[in-house]
Amino acid sequence: MAVSSFSFLELLLSFLCFGFFFYYHVKSKQKNPVIPLQWPLVGMLPALLANCNHLHEWITSVLTVTPLNFRFIGPPSSDMRLFITSDPANIRHVFNTNFSNYPKGREFQEIFDILGDGIFSADGESWRRQRTKAQLLMSSPRFRAFVARYSRDKVEKALLPLLAHVAGTGDACNLQDVFLRLTFDTTTTLVFGVDPGSVAIDLPEVPFARAMDDAMTVLLLRHIVPLSWWRLARRLGIGYERKMPVAWRTMDRFVADTIAKRRAEKARTGIDDSADLLSSYINDDEEDAGTVDAFLRDTTINLMLAGRDTTGSALSWFFYLLTKNPRVLHKLLQELDSVKSTTTADGMVIFDPDETGRLVYLHAALCESLRLYPPVPMEHKGPAAADVLPSGHEVRPGDKIVVSLYAMGRMESVWGRDCMEFRPERWISDHGKLRYVPSYKFMSFNSGPRTCLGKDMAFVQLKTAAAAVMKNFEIEAVAGHVVEPKLSIILHMKNGFMVRVKRRLAVC
Repeated sequence: MAVSSFSFLELLLSFLCFGFFFYYHVKSKQKNPVIPLQWPLVGMLPALLANCNHLHEWITSVLTVTPLNFRFIGPPSSDMRLFITSDPANIRHVFNTNFSNYPKGREFQEIFDILGDGIFSADGESWRRQRTKAQLLMSSPRFRAFVARYSRDKVEKALLPLLAHVAGTGDACNLQDVFLRLTFDTTTTLVFGVDPGSVAIDLPEVPFARAMDDAMTVLLLRHIVPLSWWRLARRLGIGYERKMPVAWRTMDRFVADTIAKRRAEKARTGIDDSADLLSSYINDDEEDAGTVDAFLRDTTINLMLAGRDTTGSALSWFFYLLTKNPRVLHKLLQELDSVKSTTTADGMVIFDPDETGRLVYLHAALCESLRLYPPVPMEHKGPAAADVLPSGHEVRPGDKIVVSLYAMGRMESVWGRDCMEFRPERWISDHGKLRYVPSYKFMSFNSGPRTCLGKDMAFVQLKTAAAAVMKNFEIEAVAGHVVEPKLSIILHMKNGFMVRVKRRLAVC
């Protein structure tokens, strides 16, 4: 027994010595300490796991020194082969030029299993059919008018009264929570025709919204651990994967209950002339109930994710940047004075989307915020066939190409020496017009054939809410509150955005 224990200690000591000397041997040959070490048996996985709590900043630092492209090697038996890039030439190739060779693929669909067969994970004919139909519905004048009208009404009747109440109490407020509630109500209404009323003085708990947050955290973690690991965790229901079944049930229950209410309303009245997307699908004579139900489970959850989380995240980071850049806020307030507004009965100022749509500096400031804090900070693709990227790197089936939008916005070679500055002027030409920036350089709304269908709708919501809040209130970040990205597929703030709200005195 003593001999056995001694042999084990010898073996353990040998491994420790090997690891120690291997570390310093490789470290001495490294050109840059930021680049992760490749260990025997586990590859570069230790560096990834050690930095996962600040994943986006770590990827940015690696892509800065590599530069723009980096091949991450996981454990040999894991098939964890990642090619991480923020190179616009590679992005253009993958998302535009050679689009057909880079489908979402089965691994993507497995990672995003909660989205079902919706438009975000679908490929081929299924994707083309869903996109064509969604584009037809979302581009109709009737739906666009509905988006503009409801966005204005929701800001006037819910967002502004809530912020006025907070200003009256003098208490600190989590502005991110407020904006996510706003975009949750807005998206639910545009998709289902039902307003959940989560933007209220008492800030009611929203289980669906919490379930979406939990699901987004799990989805990101599935990107950064070997496939076999999270598959096992999912099968056993352990670790972070325990959250997914609970979130899934909550989201399905919300969708089913909301659909039932809408159908009951239609059965009671006999007609449904609403402009929301659900009504448009139900009233489509070409679709039977089974097809509609499949859409309502998959595509509408896709739309809820796209509308609620991304727009709410964008508003949160926009106001965070404004608290850091009073010069930009001053110019935005000056621009708002140049357009027509309406004063409500309680002295609030509100703008019509037609007016805010003409504001060049506001649009530029929103784009600049999206550049630095893209709501979806990473995209990933996989090649169907072997290919050579414009950077000269070879990729083959089984590789995962990870595009870091977060890092690309911070690359000097892409955006210039002032890439870390919040400077809306970079989006405006010498003639005072909006400057064209190709989507493969500014990917907040994706690029190529999968460019976001809701881009115009998102800007309507962003501008309507941002203009009203800026004009009526002063937003001051709580001193000492740490704002940093959360580990999630959507770029939420880990600790929220705690602010103090004051009524702006110079409202006229």
